[in-house]
Amino acid sequence: MIGIISFVGFTLMVAIISYYATRSTDEKSSDGYFLGGRSLTAGVIAGSLLLTNLSTEQIVGLNGSAYTDGLSVMAWETLAAIAMVVTAVFLLPRYLKGGLTTVPQFLSKRFDVSTKTITSGLFLTGYVVVLLPVILYSGSVAISGMFNVPEMLNVSNTKALWMCIWGIGIIGSIYAVFGGLKAVAVSDSINAIGLIIGGLLIPVFGLMAIGDGSLTAGLDTLMSANPDRFKSMGQPGQEVPFSTIFTGMMLVQLFYWGTNQQIIQRALGAKNLAEGQKGLLLASFLKILGPLILVLPGIIAYHYFEGGLATSDLAYPELVRAVLPKYLVGFFAAVLFGAILSSFNSVLNSSVTLFGIDIYKQHINKDADEKTVVKYGKIFGIILAVSAMFIAPLIANAGSLFNYLQEINGIYSIPIFTIIVVGYTTKRVPAIAAKIGVISGSLLYILSQFILKPHFIENALNEAKASGITDAAALKLVEADAYPHFLHVMAILFILNILIMLAIGKIKPRETAYELEYTKQVDIEPWKHTKTVGALVVLVVVSIYIYFA
Repeated sequence: MIGIISFVGFTLMVAIISYYATRSTDEKSSDGYFLGGRSLTAGVIAGSLLLTNLSTEQIVGLNGSAYTDGLSVMAWETLAAIAMVVTAVFLLPRYLKGGLTTVPQFLSKRFDVSTKTITSGLFLTGYVVVLLPVILYSGSVAISGMFNVPEMLNVSNTKALWMCIWGIGIIGSIYAVFGGLKAVAVSDSINAIGLIIGGLLIPVFGLMAIGDGSLTAGLDTLMSANPDRFKSMGQPGQEVPFSTIFTGMMLVQLFYWGTNQQIIQRALGAKNLAEGQKGLLLASFLKILGPLILVLPGIIAYHYFEGGLATSDLAYPELVRAVLPKYLVGFFAAVLFGAILSSFNSVLNSSVTLFGIDIYKQHINKDADEKTVVKYGKIFGIILAVSAMFIAPLIANAGSLFNYLQEINGIYSIPIFTIIVVGYTTKRVPAIAAKIGVISGSLLYILSQFILKPHFIENALNEAKASGITDAAALKLVEADAYPHFLHVMAILFILNILIMLAIGKIKPRETAYELEYTKQVDIEPWKHTKTVGALVVLVVVSIYIYFA
């Protein structure tokens, strides 16, 4: 009962604060609704960035990966800090100079409207088909399990899942659809504080459990008993081989933090460039601490349970159940609920933005005023949310889906990132090159990962088994050697797409060179310490890798 009371209390507190913080924002204008009135400050941007990124599939999934592979999976967290620095120094000044509300808007100005529409369609497809249902499903499983909803309400597991999905979906929709970006960002910032506190409590209690009440003794025991799990260099066959951090890993990070509408929309809502840069850099420092919440508990779980869990995905929830005092369960569940809501309402808000600005205003009603654009964006958001709530329970095996989530996202992430890079770094590459780059990039990736890769792996495994290899670890290495890692494939296709676009630009260049115009929407005077702080962030990340090498 104490857990439920603390859960409800913390959740209501976040909602009330968000409501009072957004009462004065004009939600009827595009800037007011989609960008929080271009009024977001550094702290709000940083908190929203972190909470938008975190959700149950990452908290549970990445700790599960750490349970299996150890510290090497921290690349998903630490390298994000470098990507944020690049975004703050290179991309954000250009975004704010052009007064962008969505990233595809730039593609319309740089190339043409059809390029923007194709890109918005790819973003929306990725959000709707994959992200929203997955976030709802994973979050509902976590909340249902933490509070044992089936037993508490005397219903079946399936009914409990449906109830949690619709509860999360409705509350998340209220934030995202009716509150706009500022409501999302404010609630994210509050939840960010709770997540950091709650997330750090898990490894603290875990280490104390290992060290008989002593935090330092627990850490010494963990590191001395499992030295191989504290290596920053991933090995072949693991999730993040060391070589991939120099190829596709950095491309994925740059796409996610620099061009993904769901993420960059927080920085686009900055009151000026300096606040946006400070927000990104503050988030980058906090991201370096991410492994304490997203990796260390998985390593602790491996030691605590002696590697005996049925599946790695159980590492985090089982550790929480084992070491967290009962009186803190409600608070932690509320924090986790905030992370689930954040990812759901952030994706939904970005989907509403893309539809309202890039599709409704552009193709359905070109004469629509801002109030009408916001109105129909909200209607689209409601339809999207309800659809996701119906689809989410149909995900039968969410665990396997999460394992391939990054790989699936490559269908649209690298092609979109390619045309944005070429768009900003060249002046005469034409629109036809961008369209060919997006389409060819997506098709080649699908051909590589979902047609050729299964064929090569199946042949390699059949040959290995025929030669008498039956050990699971050995077969895993055979599978890893049979085809290039998907992050390497991304890097190869990135370079190939750029070459294709540059060749087209050489053969048939634009008649006039593209010039980025300053729309004067916000002040674009950069923060004077941006490059210094950015260099410091990069140095810290490199030092961490060297220390744990």
